[in-house]
Amino acid sequence: MIIKYINKSILLASSAFFLASCTPDTVDGDGNGVSQGALDASFKITKTSENHYLLKRNFNNFLNSKWNIDDDGYNNGKGEENIFLPDAGTYVIQHQAVGVGGVVGGTASETVVVPTSDPVSGNMIQGGRFDTPDEIAKWSIHKISPSGAQWVFANGKATIVASASNQQAIYQPVNVVAGQKYSIDMVASSDTALVNTWFEVYVLNSIPATGQDVGGTVYRNINTWDGCGTSQFRGKVSSIGCNDSKNGGIYTATTTGTVYLVIKCGGQTVNSLSIDKVEFRRTQ
Repeated sequence: MIIKYINKSILLASSAFFLASCTPDTVDGDGNGVSQGALDASFKITKTSENHYLLKRNFNNFLNSKWNIDDDGYNNGKGEENIFLPDAGTYVIQHQAVGVGGVVGGTASETVVVPTSDPVSGNMIQGGRFDTPDEIAKWSIHKISPSGAQWVFANGKATIVASASNQQAIYQPVNVVAGQKYSIDMVASSDTALVNTWFEVYVLNSIPATGQDVGGTVYRNINTWDGCGTSQFRGKVSSIGCNDSKNGGIYTATTTGTVYLVIKCGGQTVNSLSIDKVEFRRTQ
């Protein structure tokens, strides 16, 4: 009996010591022993060469960064990001600091002015931001379904509303050189989930007649059957889209001359899918 008593006392003492050693010095509001200090989302922009910039955050008490380049949508990133801004203009860069438990500690913004466009990779699309009547006039509508789908240009965006599996396209001519590669992308957004919807981007040698469908190689795509667009979204189609026929959004010109960038969308329920900042850039 004495031996049992002594062993039990040792066990209780050891347990008390173990619990004491595991007790946190500070406890947060949830009582989980993890304390989050103040988050600092501020960062600096440094020009490294023409049209190239370094984003560098101030490292202070956070685990992850999210960057929003010119309102293209927030994406996970690193503490230092090298970015390429090929078009002249004023850009607003935003950074979010993400702390323990995914808590976002505010947003910091910086502005950078790009004086000139890159001579090779400047955007070949005219009016890709849909901001003015002159920009909108660069685009044409290609009617596929007789009704039930309509692109509308307003508020700095091109927006389509479609139902009952009707579809419509918009397009613009672009001059290309045989053998050269071109990168295609744009920002897409929807405040509501899409239902049985296809959004497809093509490069065609000619525009089909009114009422004819558009087909061929798909260079960018949002397709609900492949799991894209099934909830609210905003970002570059290269990030949020899917099923790009494994070409990475790169078109290689087979002949020199005029081709047509065609953007088609249709579906069972498309309440307000919008696009902005359409890009067609030479990559070499």
